[in-house]
Amino acid sequence: MYTHVKKRFDLQVVAAGGSYSQTFELDKTITRINGLLFTSDRDDLLYYRGSQRVEINKEEIFPQEYESKLLMSGINVSPNDRYYNLGGIPPGNGQVKIDYIDTNYDAAPFTAYRVTVYLDCETAE
Repeated sequence: MYTHVKKRFDLQVVAAGGSYSQTFELDKTITRINGLLFTSDRDDLLYYRGSQRVEINKEEIFPQEYESKLLMSGINVSPNDRYYNLGGIPPGNGQVKIDYIDTNYDAAPFTAYRVTVYLDCETAE
């Protein structure tokens, strides 16, 4: 039997133009990663200033400087359709690495913000 779970991981962006790298560990019970979603406590800053590289099990899923706005979802999208479909990637070593870059953008002045990554996962029980 499979159960769907949503996993949340946070990155704190504390300096304008900063680069942040963090590796997150998945639970050992996770068997597939079906989807990914980026959000923030300041969606405007994530949308205009953010880009990232995403790696799962040491495999690049999104390349360096992949724009965050392409992995975000708005409130006009059904909750069941908000995740970027990854097609059931096996978690392998259970590590998810995010290399996030904040890029200066005049129309969106910097203030510290949080970037949140959600993963739609399956567990075997």
